[in-house]
Amino acid sequence: MGIYTILEPTPKRTHDVTSWQQWFLTCLRRATDGSQDALARVLDKARFWDRFAHASLSARQVTVLTWLPDGFEGKLTTSNWAKLAKCSQGTAYRGVLELVERGTLRKDSGGGRSLSYS
Repeated sequence: MGIYTILEPTPKRTHDVTSWQQWFLTCLRRATDGSQDALARVLDKARFWDRFAHASLSARQVTVLTWLPDGFEGKLTTSNWAKLAKCSQGTAYRGVLELVERGTLRKDSGGGRSLSYS
């Protein structure tokens, strides 16, 4: 509902601006909720990248890691890594293994083809 839909009948009736105030406060609430959500996403992303502050990352590692805080769907596997980084399975495995050895990524449950990382 737009502002003119709310304001148009107001002076014609009772000069009661209650409906406009309710509309305005509802819009304000949605705006503040949206900004809080956006700020939470920014802070989550900053915390995520803080984990890698002292790590020298390859271009492929940065490419793949950029997907993680932005809502990567599913599990990070070497197959997914290879697709995202446009590299071979072996190169993907070495990139993941290097981050696991540094402690910046960890192995999740599973094994073999179902092994994933976070």
